[in-house]
Amino acid sequence: MRILLLTDNYPPETNASALRCSAHAKRWAERGNHVNVVTSFPNFPSGRIFAGYRQSLFRRELIDGVDVVRVPTLVFANRGVVRRVLDFLSFMIAASIGSFFVQRADIVLATSPQFFAGVAGWLASRIHRCPFLFEVRDLWPDSIVAVEAMKEGVGVRMIRRVEKFLYQQANLIVVVTHSSRDILVDRAIDPNKIIVITNGIDIDTLTPGAAAPELRQRLKMESKTVVSYIGTVGMAHGLQLILDAASECLSRLPDVQFMIVGTGSELGALRQQAERRGLANVTFVGQVPHAEIVNYWRLSDITLILLRDASLFRTVLPSKVFEAMATGTPIITNVRGELAGILESAGAGVVIEPNNSAALVDSIEELVKHPARCKALAAAGVAAAKRYDRTELADTMLAALQTLKRHMGDARADT
Repeated sequence: MRILLLTDNYPPETNASALRCSAHAKRWAERGNHVNVVTSFPNFPSGRIFAGYRQSLFRRELIDGVDVVRVPTLVFANRGVVRRVLDFLSFMIAASIGSFFVQRADIVLATSPQFFAGVAGWLASRIHRCPFLFEVRDLWPDSIVAVEAMKEGVGVRMIRRVEKFLYQQANLIVVVTHSSRDILVDRAIDPNKIIVITNGIDIDTLTPGAAAPELRQRLKMESKTVVSYIGTVGMAHGLQLILDAASECLSRLPDVQFMIVGTGSELGALRQQAERRGLANVTFVGQVPHAEIVNYWRLSDITLILLRDASLFRTVLPSKVFEAMATGTPIITNVRGELAGILESAGAGVVIEPNNSAALVDSIEELVKHPARCKALAAAGVAAAKRYDRTELADTMLAALQTLKRHMGDARADT
């Protein structure tokens, strides 16, 4: 089967979308399919083209058996709604044009979170005269409204019309949570064409273990209980909560060191505030290569999975929760809904009230004082993580692609 995948993010970028797409594409190629990827030149989240790349009209490369075509886009840092939308629109246009210059596809798959990639996917499916699968990782524009980056108005209403059009035009919709599926069904989208394939992890790489002593020494955390946040430092995550908890821990839990690993639009402001408040118990590591992330999970005695208190975020399931579980890292989260349900049923995490720094500090103190509880959470997480093997999930999606291609072929034969 010839698969055309359109995604704004792809390795060497290391955000969740890039890693999911590349893992799936690699697996599909290994199973004898020809996979073309149309993507942008790597620049996320800094808004600077990665070393070794320079924007041009067209660039082909082979990555893990996958034919990757890179197209030029407007490049901005991951901040500011207007600039981000311009970036997204430029990818939509460039990817649509780039789709003319790849091998004829049997099926086109486009992935969000920026759903303008879905517009390019729909156009590409018309170009190649084949079925269109839309993978919806985030409900857009709901997510940008939830973080108050945009308000309900003319612009959002126009985007919602495009969103509904894409859902109607897609032959198959893949969502990553059951809650998202329920929302689309409530919006009168045919439930028979919506399937759930969750985020996943490389369970062979993400395993429990001790952190390298030199990492602890370099970060000056030899005698500390490390409470980490690992991931994007963005508007959706509400990481102000960490600084408020750190302030209380200065006197209450002086051996606790908070560690923020990652970058994003809010990192600069958080750094400045931590310095202004004298929060020496907060370490900002910045962005690290994804191959090294496992070391930071292993360094963490406790990790935080945080999002702002918005009803939409009760439908999300960040892939980092599975990374934490697989590495045996006890989790504290303020995310209600599907994520909390998974952690509570697995016995792999503690769920606290949103926007409550006192509850966060109480939970940290409880785990610090009861190491047996930490060990139980860690063991439960490792056991439950095995259900989210990214290779198996890629095979599940491939089966969905094959079924869609077969059904569409049968439908055409009947006309």
